[in-house]
Amino acid sequence: MDERRTLRVSEAVREELAELIGFELDDPRVGDVNVTDVHVSPDGRYARVRVAARGEERQQQEALDALDHARHFLRHELGVRLNLRHVPELHFERDRHPDAASRVEFLIKRAKKSRGPVEK
Repeated sequence: MDERRTLRVSEAVREELAELIGFELDDPRVGDVNVTDVHVSPDGRYARVRVAARGEERQQQEALDALDHARHFLRHELGVRLNLRHVPELHFERDRHPDAASRVEFLIKRAKKSRGPVEK
């Protein structure tokens, strides 16, 4: 995939996962989890999902364990909702700095989208 398509797929996966985790999962351990960033590999087979979980260290680890347990369900639902040749395999990790870094990255991506392609 080219870089622009990879970014679009990453954003689509992030939006769908945020909705799935927020509204579809019934596990109480993932009650206060936010998807901050998704990075899909260039071949589209793997996705590194950064999540911000509130609470103590133990509660955050339980939330990550619950997401890891639900990754097959989440991947299946992504396949139903998104029209992708390869639904990426999900790997969850904790976002150490959910507010500052992800916000800056989001603003940079949005600025690049609004400017459009750079002409040479």
